[in-house]
Amino acid sequence: MSTLNQALRAALASRDALLAELHRQGTDCYRLFHGSQEGAGGLTIDRYGPQLLVQTFHQQLSRDELLGAHELICAHLNQPLLLVYNDRSQGNSRIDRSDPIYPAEPAALDDLIGHEWGLNYRVRGRHPGQDPLLFLDLRNARGWVKQHSAGKSVLNLFAYTCGVGLAAAAGGASAVCNLDFAEGNLAVGQENGLLNPELPVMEFIQSDYFPAIRQLAGLPIAQRRGQKLPSYPRLQQRQFDLVLLDPPAWAKSAFGTVDLLRDYQSLLKPALLATAEDGVLICCNNLAKVAMADWREQVLRCASKLGRPVRDCQVLAPAADFPSLDGQPPLKTLILQL
Repeated sequence: MSTLNQALRAALASRDALLAELHRQGTDCYRLFHGSQEGAGGLTIDRYGPQLLVQTFHQQLSRDELLGAHELICAHLNQPLLLVYNDRSQGNSRIDRSDPIYPAEPAALDDLIGHEWGLNYRVRGRHPGQDPLLFLDLRNARGWVKQHSAGKSVLNLFAYTCGVGLAAAAGGASAVCNLDFAEGNLAVGQENGLLNPELPVMEFIQSDYFPAIRQLAGLPIAQRRGQKLPSYPRLQQRQFDLVLLDPPAWAKSAFGTVDLLRDYQSLLKPALLATAEDGVLICCNNLAKVAMADWREQVLRCASKLGRPVRDCQVLAPAADFPSLDGQPPLKTLILQL
């Protein structure tokens, strides 16, 4: 038995109780193997409904290793799953679309549907972007939002494919606004809404974060010296009862720079001002090199200096399908009661 086979068997066995609970909750999207913590760094294996997505970030799997893992997982789950293998061991973690190891069957690359917390989500093994359309480590946060959004206005910042917004709509939110710069991301979010026709219609705003959040917060939009700013949607000042801030690690535009390591405050301050009195702001930081204790202190200090002191701060960890041997998972989530 190979080392990978042994590690995979151990990972599957450790998840049996969790997967049974997830299935009862109406969830069939989860991580089956978290290689960095379970014996094969750079390898992740995720289930997305009827699809099994295998990704390598350091080195390719052999065809035998890949097909062996697929067979083992299908047998363990007693479920045939459509296999997609995305090798991302090349530069910038980009998918090798030539598929020298294993070209997926056409059915595996069709538009599929996965489920989380009883909701339907669009699944695509391949699309113009690099990452899956649903980030599985944020599942607990989406569940928290679903449980605590009844009657509340919700703002989903860096919304990606709007999973948090969908959870809020399912939880009975009075209004849901999804904001993201990428038209393609919001298009998938709109698909997710259509896949759940019983839910109220959500709002979608395509905009750079900085001009949008500063307008919502009632702050001026600074123009850099000698540079003309691109056009952007005009928004009215507005506060929300529940705000989720889940930025990428780094991004740069004409309006500002997203940098979770050096300048989380520039993202946090306007988000705090866009959160209503007695509201909730959920903050995320997915940068592994940032320690939770240091980041938490930074967030609380920033809120206090801005005159929005935090009454209660709760840490929300990813679920057990994202194990962390040192208790410091890359994704850090704080729920701030203002």
